[in-house]
Amino acid sequence: MDEGYIKFQPVWTKTEAFAESKFHDLLKYRQKCYDQQWIGAYPDGIGFGNISERIADGNTFFISGSATGGLPVLGPEHIAKVTAVAAEENKLWCSGPVIASSESMSHAVIYKRLPWVKGVIHIHHLGLWQHLLNKVPTTPAAAPYGSPEMVAGITHLLETTDLPQRKLFVMEGHEEGIFVFGEDLEEAFGVLSDAG
Repeated sequence: MDEGYIKFQPVWTKTEAFAESKFHDLLKYRQKCYDQQWIGAYPDGIGFGNISERIADGNTFFISGSATGGLPVLGPEHIAKVTAVAAEENKLWCSGPVIASSESMSHAVIYKRLPWVKGVIHIHHLGLWQHLLNKVPTTPAAAPYGSPEMVAGITHLLETTDLPQRKLFVMEGHEEGIFVFGEDLEEAFGVLSDAG
């Protein structure tokens, strides 16, 4: 299992933590997801799940940092800012006290393609994943998480299915992996809550 490993080439500028006021909803809904065990860690200690919130200007966003899934509570010291992505080159630029989540490129393509989206959540839930697989937009089995192939798969779904309206997809090649998004994190969380 390669869960949790970053597949993109990070260009990371280490900085002090950002002000919590900039991503209050991110921390709030991350806690709700953790409490539901949608974000967490496997018995081997590898964390799963991540959450992001668009910054008002452009396609930049805050996201939970790499290897933070298993932490019971996140604070500003666990949040990164993604400032640019070149999916075709498998490169991502970020700053903050931690490196951005391994799934950051998947979040980035949603923000890029859907300007109205302000919040994205990626969770793991085997039962829900099995229930939704190939019944809702589903990325290709050959597309690994956090990869240019996954970005291409998500782009294809956004262009050819009702994904922009449904606001939910599953990742066939990433067992348990589910993504939701919305006009804010409250809506994204609601999509997830209603999916079961």
